[in-house]
Amino acid sequence: MIKQQGFTLIELVMVIVILGILAATALPKFAGLQGDARIASINAAAGAMKSAMAIVHAQAIIDSIEISGDSSVALEGTTIETAFGYPKATHIAEAAGISTSDYTVNNGTIEIRNNCSVVYTQAPNANTAATVADPTISGC
Repeated sequence: MIKQQGFTLIELVMVIVILGILAATALPKFAGLQGDARIASINAAAGAMKSAMAIVHAQAIIDSIEISGDSSVALEGTTIETAFGYPKATHIAEAAGISTSDYTVNNGTIEIRNNCSVVYTQAPNANTAATVADPTISGC
């Protein structure tokens, strides 16, 4: 009697079909990860801006310059220009440690791509705090 060795053609075709079905169901899950990564990145940038805003404001209070319309604070060797105790829009990315090689930075707007951004508005006067708007994620 001769022993059969290896796989039959039908077994090989079935394995290929099963692998194809698994790949077709898994691929859409991985294809959407870039958009999710951009959303997470812009949310992280918004959080960094809020933290930097609070840290600069706290330092301004310590330095007693929180009501000054035009001043600066020193944070770990970096000078951050302030308006009424909050970072100026032109300095928020630097205060937050946001890299201009990863984001497009333009006067308080941090952007990854069109409609995937977060906007910082500097304090207009001593009685109004600076704000960080909710990120726009429709284009991420």
